[in-house]
Amino acid sequence: MKVIAINGSPRKGWNTHMLLEKALEGAKANGAEVQMLNLFDLNFKGCIGCLACKLKGGNVTQCALKDDLTPILQSMEQIDAIVMGSPIYLNEVTGALRSFIERLVFPYISYDEYGKRLFEGEKKMAFVFTTNCPESRYEDVGYIRLFKGYEDLFARMFGHCKTLAVGETMQTNDYSKYHMAIFNPEDRRRRRDEVFPQECEKAFELGQWLAQA
Repeated sequence: MKVIAINGSPRKGWNTHMLLEKALEGAKANGAEVQMLNLFDLNFKGCIGCLACKLKGGNVTQCALKDDLTPILQSMEQIDAIVMGSPIYLNEVTGALRSFIERLVFPYISYDEYGKRLFEGEKKMAFVFTTNCPESRYEDVGYIRLFKGYEDLFARMFGHCKTLAVGETMQTNDYSKYHMAIFNPEDRRRRRDEVFPQECEKAFELGQWLAQA
């Protein structure tokens, strides 16, 4: 069993990265071989609309674009489970993760038959979202629709997907250095100490689920 974490956050060692590490710990505890991929270490683009993956007689399940992402995508069919993670920037995942998703998913979408997927078999998928927003406002700001949209996409393409959303994250160890007056540093630190460990445990359990046959 091979499980890979795709880190769409540029900030190593912070919220998203920490939760993904916990997910991999959970997967490893269930006997999986694990790997962390930090997208911001790579030089790559999103889909360029070349349609090579739709070309008759071509390799229709593999992106033809050649860059740092190519060997990762070529190994994806040997990966049993994937957990992706991203902070929410401007009501979306980071540009790096969105580009990865385009390159991963588009070749598996059939333009010959509506709703058909070209991926054979099933692969467990999971998504970890981190945000500054409290959970009570997820519906108002459109996050519920965002989370469900990605969950539905990956369940449709690969068979299974679960989501973990973590709100009110701590952005910095020293709020006094930044223009961040809308956040209460004491509340954020207290939540990091009391609630974030519980969310790390949920990430661990998510990793265990990914590693189950």
